[in-house]
Amino acid sequence: MESIIVAGSANPSLAEGVAERLATRVSRVILDRFPDSELHAELGESVRGCDVYLIQPTGPPVDSHLMELIFLADACRRAGAERLTAVVPYYGYARQDRRAKGREAVGGRLTADMLSLAGFERIVAIDLHTVALEGFFSIPLEHLSAVSVLANAAEELVTANSVIVAPDLGAVKLAERYSELLHRPIAIVHKARLSGAEVEVRGIVGNVAGCAPIIVDDMISTGGTIKAAAEALIGAGCLPEITVVASHALLVGSAITSLSALPLKRIVVSDSLPPPKRNRLPVQVVSLAPMLADTIARLHVGESITAFVSHR
Repeated sequence: MESIIVAGSANPSLAEGVAERLATRVSRVILDRFPDSELHAELGESVRGCDVYLIQPTGPPVDSHLMELIFLADACRRAGAERLTAVVPYYGYARQDRRAKGREAVGGRLTADMLSLAGFERIVAIDLHTVALEGFFSIPLEHLSAVSVLANAAEELVTANSVIVAPDLGAVKLAERYSELLHRPIAIVHKARLSGAEVEVRGIVGNVAGCAPIIVDDMISTGGTIKAAAEALIGAGCLPEITVVASHALLVGSAITSLSALPLKRIVVSDSLPPPKRNRLPVQVVSLAPMLADTIARLHVGESITAFVSHR
């Protein structure tokens, strides 16, 4: 059974990188809109009897990219694909894993149901915002991690006075993994979220005075968490040379403006999402294509992918 790479419009360069490493190409698709904005998705070539890997992160605009993913899945199924796997490097709606106020939708569960009903047999995702999402799927979810890839890229920035910083309690386990790989101590910032873009720091656990912080998180959205953590660290006497390492760089809203005002040495992120076109930040992008290509090659022949699985 032949393996085929199909991709939506969310991150074509990543899909091309994966296909290149698999010595294949991305199959042609046709995505357009009717005058009333309805999406039309069509395959440009046959996938009948094939093992299809549909690569599509559901980053901004989240709803449009999610619908592309679902429509392309249906097109593949109706065109006779033998197996269908969704490769979702960044999974949108992952932060909506519970009802925080009582009268709201649980977006994480709804999107999981949508992907299951779309005909996928398996989902491959990278560094989900919360591992609780794994329980939302009725189909197998392969939860991979980019931590080792990012830690390897950040290793050249580590010095004898570096400290790994979790910007909130939710990132503590992630910080522990970076600490093990980079062999540096951990500090933890206690924060309270005031809104989707505003946070308040209430304290720091660990010594950061005279240290060079390496703030680690799963994503950078508006940059509010990173900004608040960095300002608290500076107030606690850290060195004004801060490194940020994150799996997903959304960089939406005022993120670039907010982060540009900080003494950032480097921001190390993956290419799970395409980088913003106008960016004056010191960003280093690490490609996930080798890891995803190896994962797809192993899944195609039924080999283990334990080495890539997230252990959060």
